[in-house]
Amino acid sequence: MSELPVPERTRIVREHLTAAGITAPIHELPASTRTAAEAAGALGCEVGAVASSLLFLADDEPVLVMTSGRHRVDPERLGAALRVGEVRLAAAKQVRAVTGQAIGGVAPTGHPEPIRTVIDEALQQHPRIWAAAGTPHTVMSLTFADLVTLTRGTCVVVATD
Repeated sequence: MSELPVPERTRIVREHLTAAGITAPIHELPASTRTAAEAAGALGCEVGAVASSLLFLADDEPVLVMTSGRHRVDPERLGAALRVGEVRLAAAKQVRAVTGQAIGGVAPTGHPEPIRTVIDEALQQHPRIWAAAGTPHTVMSLTFADLVTLTRGTCVVVATD
């Protein structure tokens, strides 16, 4: 891994990190990190330490879910936590429109507008977590506290173990 000049989407993520007072090196990986398993393999970490970014529509309002790579988000559990009626995964076009980033590279920040965010409680188990940094090939290392600060997210249980 190395710290190199980065793509435009990742530069925007870096600006948001700086504005939040968070120092998190951004790394460009030679292999894709589109899935949590790919990211964990490339980084040499547990899949649970990968913070997957998934966009859901909760009663048609976008909600970014930062979940542990070892979890599949339970829409019913998420809906109950958000106190909404319907929760569904956003389509790729919606993800790009809301986040400005492609699936597999959605960062917890750097979006055109703030997005309501929830964070999987399971991510607290890891001293370092890895999140996409705007592209499927860029990642950043954060603490759980950094992630909460950066997103102003609410901590919830998103899946049953």
